Amino acid sequence: MIKWLARPADYLAVWQDMQAYTALRGAQTPDEIWLCEHAPVYTLGQAGLPQHVLDAGGIPIVQCDRGGQVTYHGPGQVMAYALFDLRRADMYVKEFVSLLEAAIIDTLEQMGVAGACRKAGAPGVYVPGPDGGELAKIAALGIKIRNGRAYHGVSLNVAMDLAPFLGINPCGYEGLRTVDMAACGVQCTPTEAGDALALNLAHAWHRRSTT
Repeated sequence: MIKWLARPADYLAVWQDMQAYTALRGAQTPDEIWLCEHAPVYTLGQAGLPQHVLDAGGIPIVQCDRGGQVTYHGPGQVMAYALFDLRRADMYVKEFVSLLEAAIIDTLEQMGVAGACRKAGAPGVYVPGPDGGELAKIAALGIKIRNGRAYHGVSLNVAMDLAPFLGINPCGYEGLRTVDMAACGVQCTPTEAGDALALNLAHAWHRRSTT
């Protein structure tokens, strides 16, 4: 099932709902993809280091239970939360991360963003900077596995204010450049990008979980 949450979505409330859904699901509970845009918030992963927040500037900070360091969520960025049963699909975490990244890359290619790729040792998806320089991050991922079931997911920068990324070391990397689809010359709404991403995630998951 794919569903959009009310926008803007409160991060803490959505996180708590994901935890509850995961705790209550059984062996036959269907997998779901939740899509949303969040009100501005910085999130720190379970082992996230506070020193990677350089200047919050009044933006709330939430320390949650996903993997990874610090990132920013806000309007113009689509979130795709993948509530998938990895145990039922006999899938390991590394393969799941690869599936998430591949779905993002497929989405960007379909929507006209050229050069989307992975970066060794740095989960997420990257594209050449608008000036043709070093790679810039366009999508981040952070997941949590509990009892073989995944929650949290991926964020894709569509058309957003990127300035809040300057208040942190994105994903724990000092000076990491961030970019959105609009800066890459692709004009679309978060709804359009989210629908495409969710379909790619659902198709990739269906192919893998039924083989």
